[in-house]
Amino acid sequence: MPKFRVLASLLFALTLSSHAVAQAPAAPKPAASAQAMDPEFAAQVKEWTTKPEFLSPLVDHLPVSSSVPSPKTVLGYNIGAPKKLTYYADMVRYYQSLAAASKRVKVVDIGVTEEGRRNIIVFVGSEDSIANLDTYKKNLARLADPRGLNDAQAKDIIAQTKPIYVFSGGLHSAELGPPEMLMELAYRLATEDSDLIKKIREQVVVAIFPAADPDGRDRNIDWYNRYMIDNTDEHAEIPAVPYWGKYTRHDDNRDINYAGMANRNLLAWYLDWHPPVIHDLHESVPFLYIFSGQAPQDPLLDPIVWGELPWFANYEMQRLTGYGMPGVWTHGYVDGWSPGYVAFMSSNHNGLMRFYEIMGNAGATTMHRTLSTPPAPQLKTGGGGGGALGNVTKREWFRPLPPYKDVMWSMRNNTNYAETGVLTALEQTSSMPQIVLNNFYLKSRNSIRSGETEAPYAFVLPSDQEDPTRVAFVIGQLRMQGIEVGRAKDEIKLKDVKYPAGSLVIKCNQPYGRLAKIFLGKQVDPDPELMTYDDSAWTMALMTHTKIEAIADKAILDTPTTPVDKYVAASNANETKGAVAYAVPDRGSPNLVTLRYALKDVDVQIAEAGFKAGAVQVPAGSFIVPAASFSQLKSAVAPLGLDAIALTTKPTVAMHKAGLPRVAIFSTWAGTQDVGWVRYTFDQYKVPYDLIFKEQVLAGDLHSKYDVIVIPNQARSSKTLVSDIPKTKTPYAYTKTDKFKFLGDYGSSDDITGGMGAAGVTELQKFTETGGLMVTLGTSSAFPADFGITPKIDTSATTPKFYAPGPIVEATILQPANPIFYGYSDTTVAVRYAGGPLFRLDPAQDKSDVLMRYPGGDKSVLSGLFNGADEIKNRAAILRTPVGKGEIVMFATNPIWRWQNVGEFRMMFNTILNYQNLN
Repeated sequence: MPKFRVLASLLFALTLSSHAVAQAPAAPKPAASAQAMDPEFAAQVKEWTTKPEFLSPLVDHLPVSSSVPSPKTVLGYNIGAPKKLTYYADMVRYYQSLAAASKRVKVVDIGVTEEGRRNIIVFVGSEDSIANLDTYKKNLARLADPRGLNDAQAKDIIAQTKPIYVFSGGLHSAELGPPEMLMELAYRLATEDSDLIKKIREQVVVAIFPAADPDGRDRNIDWYNRYMIDNTDEHAEIPAVPYWGKYTRHDDNRDINYAGMANRNLLAWYLDWHPPVIHDLHESVPFLYIFSGQAPQDPLLDPIVWGELPWFANYEMQRLTGYGMPGVWTHGYVDGWSPGYVAFMSSNHNGLMRFYEIMGNAGATTMHRTLSTPPAPQLKTGGGGGGALGNVTKREWFRPLPPYKDVMWSMRNNTNYAETGVLTALEQTSSMPQIVLNNFYLKSRNSIRSGETEAPYAFVLPSDQEDPTRVAFVIGQLRMQGIEVGRAKDEIKLKDVKYPAGSLVIKCNQPYGRLAKIFLGKQVDPDPELMTYDDSAWTMALMTHTKIEAIADKAILDTPTTPVDKYVAASNANETKGAVAYAVPDRGSPNLVTLRYALKDVDVQIAEAGFKAGAVQVPAGSFIVPAASFSQLKSAVAPLGLDAIALTTKPTVAMHKAGLPRVAIFSTWAGTQDVGWVRYTFDQYKVPYDLIFKEQVLAGDLHSKYDVIVIPNQARSSKTLVSDIPKTKTPYAYTKTDKFKFLGDYGSSDDITGGMGAAGVTELQKFTETGGLMVTLGTSSAFPADFGITPKIDTSATTPKFYAPGPIVEATILQPANPIFYGYSDTTVAVRYAGGPLFRLDPAQDKSDVLMRYPGGDKSVLSGLFNGADEIKNRAAILRTPVGKGEIVMFATNPIWRWQNVGEFRMMFNTILNYQNLN
């Protein structure tokens, strides 16, 4: 069939189905079933639901089964019971019991979290579906990579395939309701014989990721049971549990490079199974927000995505509104710009990412809630008046039946809304499974075709780059995402440029070619008046300081390449007779800091200037290692992708000892997340450190214990850095006990409130004055100036129009010989703008202490959105200033931002390695 006829047929089918939906009754009660129902469940749900309109006919009942265990059978309570939350091990136990008793359920392990808990996927469908999962898996893989497949063949595959629709709950582990609901959903889908459920079971395979952050779930339940279970005051000053997972809290849903193990496990499973839809369940705004992908939208995603999102959202909104459930809305909140949310792996790979925000109480305690009206936003949200900063109780075209301003809210309300919503999503999917699958196929096919018709046609990483280890990072991230990479055996000759043999090529005529463009291209915001929900830029070349060139010459697609599954930076280290020492050339690799700690017992020197070793130029910052330590050196450099060059004569340039300082990382109890990214990075590069809190600071005598104290970006202001969690009448201990065994990890405190206060400021000042090095990152860099530790440095504020949601900007290195910049061959570098302080110094100090500054202005914005870039013109980006016998290095940038800006990591590591030689 000609292409235009296939598309016309699809559009006609969509028109018919949309017309059918429009003509359908608003919300008919499901047909009565002869199946026995649980009267206790019905009575309890009615009791726990705080208003009749908060309950739907889809979830006001539950079947009784003599062979398949309900949640109550295993857990001892029905889902939504007041003050009842389920620890992760008990959740897994329930799903395993369900699978053992029903051929409609299957549980598979997909990996292990940082703390050793097993991630699982739970499949639910008809017995036939579960028996044929491998067939659907194979067919979905074929639709995900349709090269060599024509439309007729795709149609045949679709006819033999059922879509897999994935639900994920508890990624933000403080959002405790969805994982509870998913257990009831699984039981209902496995046992109920109503027409709706039977149709869903026959037409769709449901996959459940029960708790996307199991580690954090257990910790949050412990905290709830310890401090929150009896609280009914929505304004009570109860601090949140300091940790969720090992490193991150809310940012686990901003993990664009999949640092977290649970996120990585889900991605690997996704790329193995290719489910067309992932639906992520969150808690925040009332009562149920349905993501529909408002502006700004990433134009590189297939346009079909932007039709599917409101297609689902509007259907669910009208069905739940038809049941009489108020507060169901869409649009006006989260945009479709960033690809970095975990479930966005689906839209990034030609599927569809969906998500809900359901109102929750941060636990299972019924609570009176008053919904206030926040101030209006300074910038548009794309929603025309709603949004996170707008009035969510106001009627809008996208919010036809608003939430109540005053409401008693319960966990069962949360369950009712979430479960009614997901069942309605499955209702639509089961009514049009082939359209869902056909859209998946079309998006995959279109990605390949767009790579053949729309520039850039490919991206090239030349093989002659200074630092192959950062190239390895880029290729590792691309391959983790399933993006194909090839290596050119011969020289690449294009119309206007040549690339040496061995260069890496990412061609865009592949299933994930659009995703390659998203990651590797420049982000240009379509409307500077629109806000973005998260970062506006993530260009990998700029973030990693690697050379990645977009190719507009279509001939690149004909370049022969061999597939690269894993790129490993080569190491060259050969023992040479007569060598007096070996040089490890500094070409910018962050791995140098790992090498230093691997050689902690070796006298490693750092060259302060470049020199020649035979024909090889050895840059400043290179390590000089005694010849007697060669065997230890060789085994250390091999896995790090570093070289060791024999020196037959000792270098004549000045050198200093490569430092091995005693490092502490300071964390507030409220700001563990941003600190967690620094900890994660230090752990990946094997940099030892102590994690300290107010307790250790107030104990004093810091310089006897540490040489360097790093204060990561972690608070809105220097005041909140010092005050931390405001002091309360009741102490809140974060300690491990027999009853609360998941608390007290990664630090402990008898009372996390109160902050370090003025006494802590004094102790940190003493640390520097007696010879210590304090290093501040991002917003924390205002702290030394605002609290008088650096009395000659002030900070100033930006204007209200200033808006910089994570753009990438130019910075100019003013003192390139300073050790902080070892490994940086250019004096103009890309940095992520981190919202750090705008420093003010007297002219003499500005000339001596400013190591790097922002040129500012619109021309300095390399990627993303930045309103008011003139306000940072000539402002310091990095300062080094003496304080007594010690000194402070203040990064207005944030050289460790999530697991992304690898190109800036060296500035942090150089500061550590050269802590005694920064002047």
